[in-house]
Amino acid sequence: MSFEWPWQYSFPPFFTLQPNVDTRQKQLAAWCSLALSYCRHHRLYTLDVMEAQESPVFNNKKIERKLSMEAIQVVFEELRKKGNLEWLDKNKSRCLVMWRRPEEWGKLIYQWVSKNGMNNSVFTLYELSNGDDTQGEDFHGLEEWMLLRSLQALQTDGKAEIISMDDGKGVKFF
Repeated sequence: MSFEWPWQYSFPPFFTLQPNVDTRQKQLAAWCSLALSYCRHHRLYTLDVMEAQESPVFNNKKIERKLSMEAIQVVFEELRKKGNLEWLDKNKSRCLVMWRRPEEWGKLIYQWVSKNGMNNSVFTLYELSNGDDTQGEDFHGLEEWMLLRSLQALQTDGKAEIISMDDGKGVKFF
């Protein structure tokens, strides 16, 4: 399935931050939505700021327009304020993109556990994110850092406990 670009993506002024405050807020909301949708579609969890400008999400070659580095930083900062982005370094050159927050992933995982009658079961992290049983689930293939954060959210809610195992970490669901 190919990614569907929003109508704004073919509109040249979309690639220039607008001076009017109301217009800019709508524009930033559209950019945030586009960036998260694109990352979700391509299952991207990390972005490099320098590479971002050449990425299709910020560079529309058909209309020969791309968002400036300054504007990309503004979009990333907006995503950070909303809890969808975390910087990996002080220079703000690489970031984690959370198109679903850990709590949302945790909820999906717990729904799967409950639906399949696997409460009071123990899983390795590998089984959850890469096992045959989770094939076809949204969380299949989830990167380990996000899986751990999701399980920590469930642990906080008293629905799971992260445990150490001989070959790494696991989780018990309640």
